[in-house]
Order: sequence, then structure tokens, then C-alpha cells
Amino acid sequence: MATEWIQISVVFFAIAFLSPALGTYLYRIFGLKEISVFEAALYRFCGIDPEKEMDWKEYAASLLSFNILGIIVLFLILVFQNALPLNPQNLPGLEPYLALNTAISFATNTNWQSYSGESALSYFSQMIGLTTQNFASAATGFCVLIALARGIAADSSANLGNFWKDLVRGTLYVLLPLSFVLALVLAANGVVQTFDAYVQATTLEGIPQTIPLGPAASQIAIKQLGTNGGGFFGVNGAHPFENPAPISNFVQTIAILLLPGACVFLYGRIIGNVRHAWVIFGVMFTILFAGFLTVWFSETSYNPLSESFGFWEGKETRFGISNSALWAVATTAASNGSVNSMHDSFSPIAGLVEILNIQLGEIVFGGVGSGTYGMILFVVLTVFLSGIMVGRSPEYAGKKVEKREIQMSILGILLPSTIILLFSAITVSLHGTLASLGNRGPHGFSEILYAFSSAAGNNGSAFAGLNANTPYYNVALGISMLIGRFGVILPVLAIAGNLAAKKRSEISSEGSFSTEGGIFYVLLLSVIVIVGALTFFPVLTIGPILEHFLMLQGKTF
Repeated sequence: MATEWIQISVVFFAIAFLSPALGTYLYRIFGLKEISVFEAALYRFCGIDPEKEMDWKEYAASLLSFNILGIIVLFLILVFQNALPLNPQNLPGLEPYLALNTAISFATNTNWQSYSGESALSYFSQMIGLTTQNFASAATGFCVLIALARGIAADSSANLGNFWKDLVRGTLYVLLPLSFVLALVLAANGVVQTFDAYVQATTLEGIPQTIPLGPAASQIAIKQLGTNGGGFFGVNGAHPFENPAPISNFVQTIAILLLPGACVFLYGRIIGNVRHAWVIFGVMFTILFAGFLTVWFSETSYNPLSESFGFWEGKETRFGISNSALWAVATTAASNGSVNSMHDSFSPIAGLVEILNIQLGEIVFGGVGSGTYGMILFVVLTVFLSGIMVGRSPEYAGKKVEKREIQMSILGILLPSTIILLFSAITVSLHGTLASLGNRGPHGFSEILYAFSSAAGNNGSAFAGLNANTPYYNVALGISMLIGRFGVILPVLAIAGNLAAKKRSEISSEGSFSTEGGIFYVLLLSVIVIVGALTFFPVLTIGPILEHFLMLQGKTF
């Protein structure tokens, strides 16, 4: 137990120490005036003018066109993978509904998987299809955050920068080098990286067995750093070829939270207020740590079903309960979605924390870029409420917060929540969809609620008792992923455009509410709990909360 707590403490300290340092590096990269020879050649090859400034509508149009193209290309790769190279197992192409769901999933940084990678996808599909989108979707998150920060920092300007330039720099100077280093570390610690065909072996009992292989380390590196989460193998980070030892588990846990934490300080440096970034980081860190303590306490408590202490079902003994709990909280807080244990087997209260982390809007660190810009929506709302309390016009970072910014903030916050509740209600109302449930009662409902929360929150993890590979679930979850991603991005870019056009005051107006101190920390935390958490309290009472009380009576589902 002591060793586990030392490991967990090191993870939290590492995130607190590395995030500001990496944030400074990101600020320097995206603020570079010079263009390298390779970068310039890349722009010329693609016909891009990196010096062309874009307003928020041009920026959004470029972003949408890039992501739509990515969905189309990935869809075609998956459908026709049987005709493409690097397919030693001669796997057939995916069925169109599943291919569409998967293409949307990886392009939106969700990485929801209604398939098992080793039995459904070729090496080409994994490397060229999925891994490419892991880089592209993470870089897209960078772009939106940087555009928002530039809009806030601008002074009476309509320009937010150049989407293509931001995309290239985020990929070339941040994601690629970090992923290369992490892939080497993972491969050195036993994660497989090979193009060999699957191994046919015979067990000691004389039973033939197929052992899957593949270029996993390179994909796992970006899946964690880019908060993508989609596993090379079906059971994700619980697979011994994907996460073989405590050291690989430790490194990957840090990788999940590293860039989301750094993005907070990137944002703070661009707007010129690092102290404000520390307040935001503190709120994220508080919710993350509180969630971990809740999950750990629930998972190590007395289990009335087995009449023992600890919920061991669905967990790997090489990681233990504590490290499984830490990963579960980190992956649901950070919009990652990878797992090293089965969330479906967690205790009801632990499952509640996992779902709630996602339902808050993936703002507790969240995805690369997306966690911070999602949090800024809550910041804007908090500033508005604070302004009302002090009796002055709301002001944020030297800009007046007016009707348009509040409308867009509320839209970005409530749209994913609406999708979660609406699709969950529709799904439980349809008889045919309930056949996909692996469990009945409140846990079965939680499986559906988790699925649509994960899709709309662009997380990708699941209560895996739900068979989601049906036409209905593939389409419904695909729609949820699209709205959950771009239904937040577009309001954020609209806010950036509106704020960019406003004159910025370097000195806050007399009586304006400070966003740097402990009072704002408490207010922001309160708004997140009230607006984010209470939105879902009624629906959670008939899911994990009800299941918890029934479990105490010895009832299972």
C-alpha cells in the first residue's frame, strides 16, 4: 500500500511540476516568428500561405474542412482495408456503419471503439488510418485553444491567426517529438512494436492459440499524449502487450495528463496572466484529486457481495486497485478514455465519479486544448455571475463580457449535456436497443448513460457490458460525437472572434472582479458543481446512486 501511494504521489507532483514547464515550451513554439526550411517546404507543397491571417469564420471553415476530409479518408481506409497493404491476417473491411462510427470517433478525438482492434483492423488501418487521426485531432484541439487565447489577447482585431500554421506547428514541434520519445520508452519496457504476423502457439494444455502482435508502441504513445485513448488491442491498457508492467503504467498515466495540464499555462502565457492560469489549474487539480480519493475509498471499502474488502473484479493484479483507480480518474477527467481495468466492474460510486468526470464537460484537464477552452466557457460564465454580484459590467482579461459571449458560453456548455440526456432517453425508450445491454436494472441504464456521456464528451471509454456494434448505436453515438466536438468548438471560436474585435484595457476597471485569487477559485469551482454536476443529478440517481444502495442490500445486476 505504501509503495502504491508513493507512485500516486509522484504522478500528482510530476503533473504539477511538468505542466508549467511544458506550457512555456508550447508558448515559445506557437509564438515563433521564424519558419524553418522544412516547415516552409511543407507549406509550399500544400499550397498554404502561413502568413495569411484568418477571422473566426475562416478559421472555423478551415478546421471543419480538414476534419471532414479526415473522416472521409479514414472511412474509406477502414471499408477497403482488405485491398490495402500491411494486412498479414487478411482481415476484411469494416461494415459501413461501424466504419463511419470509427472514422467519426477518431477524427473527433473520442476514440470510441465498437470493435476489438486485433480482430478487426489491419496494421495499415491502425498506423495510417487511426494514428494519423490521433495526431490530427489533438493538433486541432491545440488550434482552437490558441485561437481563443489570441482572441482574448488581441486589441480591436478580427484576426485569430492561421489554422494551417497552428496545425503544422502543433504536430511537427510538439506531438511528433514527444510521441517519438514516449514510443521508445514504451518499447524498451515491453510494449510490442513489430510488423510480423500474429503468432500461432499451442498452450501447455495442447490448445491452439493466436497471439496478436503489431506496431503498438508508436500508436500508444500518441494515444496517451494526444488524449485520444483508443487501444491497439481490444482491452486497451489492460493488455500485457500494450501496458506490460507498473513502469509502463506509471509513464502512461503521466502522459495522459501532461499536455492537458500544459495547455492551461500555454493559455495563461498568451493572454499575459499566468496567475489566472494557476487558478484554473488549481480548480482542475482539486476536482481530479477529490475524484481519485472518492474512487479509491469506494474501491477499497467493504464489498458486501464478496464479503471482503476491495473490488478486484475487472482489475489487473500487476497494477492493483490504487493504480487502477488513479488511471480511471485520470482517463475520464482528461478526455482520454483508455483503460487499464474494466470500468463496468467498478463499484457504483466509483462508476459515478467516472461518468461525472465526463459529464462536467471534460474540463478537468480534459483533452489537448479542448479541456482548457471548455473550462474557459465556465470561466466566462463565472465572470458574468461575479460581475452581477459586484454590480458592474462583467469584464475578463481586459475585455467586456456581453450578451453574445454569454450566449455562446451557455450553448457550448449545455449542448453536449442535452445530447447526453436526449439520446439516453430515446435509447431506453426503444425496445430493440435494450437487447444490447449486458446487465439489467440501474446498471444497465448506467451502461447506456455512460455510452452517450462518453460520446458527447469525446472521451471514448465505456461500461463495456453494452454491445454498441449495432446500426442504431453506431449512428447515434456518431452523431453524439460530432455534436459534442464541433458543438463546442464553434461557440468557442465565435467567442474568440467577438473578443478579438473588442478594445483591450491593460488595467482592469475599478471595482471589476479579480480572476486571480482564492475567491475566484471558489466561485469557479462552485459554478462547475452547480451548473455541470447538478444538471445530471436526477439521471444519476436512477443509475449508479440507486445501484449503490441496492448493492448494500446484496442485489446485483
